[in-house]
Amino acid sequence: MGSATIFFWLQLPNVTKSYRTALTITGIVTLIATYHYIRIFNSWSEAFTVASKDGGDYAVQLTGAPFNDGYRYVDWLLTVPLLLIELILVMKLPREETVSLSWKLGLASALMVALGYPGEIQEDLAVRWFWWCLSMIPFCYVVFTLAVGLNEATSKQPSPAAASLASAARYLTVLSWCTYPFVYMVKSVGLAGPAATMYEQVGYSLADVLAKAVFGVLIWAIAAEKSAVEESGKLLPN
Repeated sequence: MGSATIFFWLQLPNVTKSYRTALTITGIVTLIATYHYIRIFNSWSEAFTVASKDGGDYAVQLTGAPFNDGYRYVDWLLTVPLLLIELILVMKLPREETVSLSWKLGLASALMVALGYPGEIQEDLAVRWFWWCLSMIPFCYVVFTLAVGLNEATSKQPSPAAASLASAARYLTVLSWCTYPFVYMVKSVGLAGPAATMYEQVGYSLADVLAKAVFGVLIWAIAAEKSAVEESGKLLPN
């Protein structure tokens, strides 16, 4: 994540002014994620220990210190709306549509994260399912908008390559997002304790890399392609 931030910001001079805001936000997203992953790692190290008893197999044991998963939700509350806004900005939609979609998708995604956290910290599966269902309402709205609502805007991109990259960014977001609800319910399949926490963290971390770093590379590619198209248009003789 930290390396991605450096890459995105180093690429700012290589895109036109219209797309620098989107690329700057892309770097901010991975920077925020880097900070929170350091905090999550430290919390994990304090909450669990791996030890071998009498030279036998290694086992994960609780230390007694709580593992704080709140860092991940603070990260999501900040970065998920920004991820959607950077996609809207790099697509360079009409101003009114850009503002409207940014507000709608940003608020819906923040609400989704906020509704998910109360269930994440519950051991009662019924309560966990209740908050899962509530958070899925804004989740479905955002996913529908990405998968269907932006079709027309994607088709209006200035080149086939830009349109293809914009589609890839949309569907990558949908794909990576669809892993979160399943990871969220991992404790509903009979797993508990360190094993359940481990599967959750691995699942969330893989999805985050796709949704932030890999998605960010696509945002950079869109910005670079559209910048090249616009620059070539300026160089054409009148």
